[in-house]
Amino acid sequence: MARVVHFDISAKDPKSLVPFYESIFGWTFEKWDGPMEYWLITTGPASEPGINGGLGLRQSDSSTVNTLDVPDVDAALEQVKAHGGQVLQEKGPIPGVGWFAQFADPEGNQFGLMQSDESAR
Repeated sequence: MARVVHFDISAKDPKSLVPFYESIFGWTFEKWDGPMEYWLITTGPASEPGINGGLGLRQSDSSTVNTLDVPDVDAALEQVKAHGGQVLQEKGPIPGVGWFAQFADPEGNQFGLMQSDESAR
């Protein structure tokens, strides 16, 4: 069963949003040391229910995308297509994290898919 494990907020100027979310919700941000402009968001202690997320440059019309943990991104994308959804971003690596893709359901709602794999490059 796929569960929501991460959310992404996108913005034209991500760094300018950090103080907004820190001030209102007390979230903490850490600049990711990866190949793109991205901040990791911690929304609370690991001992409490909830998920963490990220903040990056806006790549599409969507402003917030929930990501689902799946055992096989390729199989999930095939199921998306078979059931009337649309692949928005084919599978690609997030180095040291795993494989990521994006899709839209038949109504246009966008989601990410993440297959954990620390050897992804």
